[in-house]
Amino acid sequence: MNEFDWIVLLVTMIGIAAYGAWHTRHTDHLDTYLKGSQTTRWGTIGISVMATQASAITFLSIPGQGFESGIGFVQNYFGLPLALIIVCAVFLPIYRKLGVYTAYEFLGQRFDAKTRLLGAGLFLLQRGLAAGVTIYAPAIILATVLGWRLDLTIIATGLLVIIYTVTGGSEAVSLTQKWQMGIIFGGMVTAFFILVARLPDGLGFGGAAHIAGAMGKLQAVDFSLNPDKRYTLWTGLFGGLFLSLSYFGTDQSQVQRYIGGAALREGRLGLMFNALLKIPMQFSILLLGALLFVFYQFQPAPVFYNRVEWQQHATGSNAVIFRALEEKNATLHAAKQEKIRAWLAARDHGDNVAEPAARTAMLEAQAAADAVHNEAKAALTAADPLAKTKDSDYVFIGFILDQLPHGVIGLLIAVMIAAALGSKSGELNALGTTTTIDLWRHFRPLAAHDEARNVRAAKWFTAFWGFVAIAFALFAGFAENLIEAINIIGSIFYGVVLGIFLVAFFLKRVGGTAVFWAAVCAQTLIFALYLLRHRFPALDISYLWYNLIGCAACVGLSVLLEVLLGNFAAKKANDS
Repeated sequence: MNEFDWIVLLVTMIGIAAYGAWHTRHTDHLDTYLKGSQTTRWGTIGISVMATQASAITFLSIPGQGFESGIGFVQNYFGLPLALIIVCAVFLPIYRKLGVYTAYEFLGQRFDAKTRLLGAGLFLLQRGLAAGVTIYAPAIILATVLGWRLDLTIIATGLLVIIYTVTGGSEAVSLTQKWQMGIIFGGMVTAFFILVARLPDGLGFGGAAHIAGAMGKLQAVDFSLNPDKRYTLWTGLFGGLFLSLSYFGTDQSQVQRYIGGAALREGRLGLMFNALLKIPMQFSILLLGALLFVFYQFQPAPVFYNRVEWQQHATGSNAVIFRALEEKNATLHAAKQEKIRAWLAARDHGDNVAEPAARTAMLEAQAAADAVHNEAKAALTAADPLAKTKDSDYVFIGFILDQLPHGVIGLLIAVMIAAALGSKSGELNALGTTTTIDLWRHFRPLAAHDEARNVRAAKWFTAFWGFVAIAFALFAGFAENLIEAINIIGSIFYGVVLGIFLVAFFLKRVGGTAVFWAAVCAQTLIFALYLLRHRFPALDISYLWYNLIGCAACVGLSVLLEVLLGNFAAKKANDS
């Protein structure tokens, strides 16, 4: 990065943060601080909902997912449109009618205090952890760009978002997210066109798509019924439906974005905005990652894409091993280029005899390159058992720094950090809101009518969760691609929480005690499935199924326990 990049980056980031803080500096009413302005229109709601979900992880990690595994991850979102329709029809009208600050207040009104606290506690636990993953992503960017220590960048970015979120609350989140999403879309479109323009002469988008397809990067739909496959049509339609239904319907970071606004219609239109655009947006970002894969078939490609991590060990006592791996990678990469060009030539000439053999040779060359990449990971682990060997999250940031013109580099770095600020601020605001309304005011009922005291408490709790997220990002290691890590965390909790809400909405005869203990048992089941998956291969299923299993277990056990409790009460009454 040069001085021009720094100017673009700093002006963009400081300008957005200052805009949100200045325009909401006098937010001193709890209703406005937690819900936002009641005049908010559907466009702002829709963008805010999208921005809260589309963190830096989306624009940093999803291209890496497309690069590494292809565009099949898009199946994760196949259940989302239906989920949003259900939220608009069932969840949103109830929240608006009751005038609640949080979704968990509804549980208290429908069941009892312990069920409300359980729902709020599960949300705080999973979203507090997920916020740590969210803040980890922009730290990767700055650490790569600046060469800073990762822990210092985590602290710096975390403090920045804490300051302006605490200052302005929900309204600041919504105001700043409009500008952040504008920057994000502009930057990603710019990156896409520059990438296509930098492909080899004569290849173009069509040729790149053919290569990506031949090398297994463009299989968008997998009809397999194998339960241990992470992304199939069925995991997306069923597991993805329950994941999205729980996320948009019960996760306070999303509920808080749409329960405010001018009217019920505004919230519904904002959610439908996401139902229409979410899958095309995710598909486009994954496609960008698949095209990056093709791009690096014709450009010098590192043996390991986290170059900072690689260089830290490549100059030490194991330098000979690392240099040998780099040379081996370069040799195989050159051979693979020749095989790709041979396949393209056979295909373009319509040679039906040579084309299959050329394709097989191309795929074998890619398998050899993948083997060297795995050797590089093993060498890193041998040199440092704590080394981070998941490097797909670094592919796109490496492309930005190496290939894009100055000014655009600064803009796209700002894109990533802007996305992080938008998503992180939404999460912190929701965590602070839930802690204030569902915990603070529950245990301090005399403070419920003290407006100023509640606003101060909400700000302190928002800051507290910010520091919790920073601590988790500092000390946790992420073996998964970041977008998968955050979905795994959500899937462990979301199904059970959704089950509680479905019982509340549709099973009027089930009481609080039955659903409380059913949720505890269902959550224990999901923890067991996740923790024992490596010990018992039969339990190693796609994490998306956790959403369906947790929800079904919670609902089923609630009905069973209510029947048993009813029978027990009847027997006790007869005995007396």
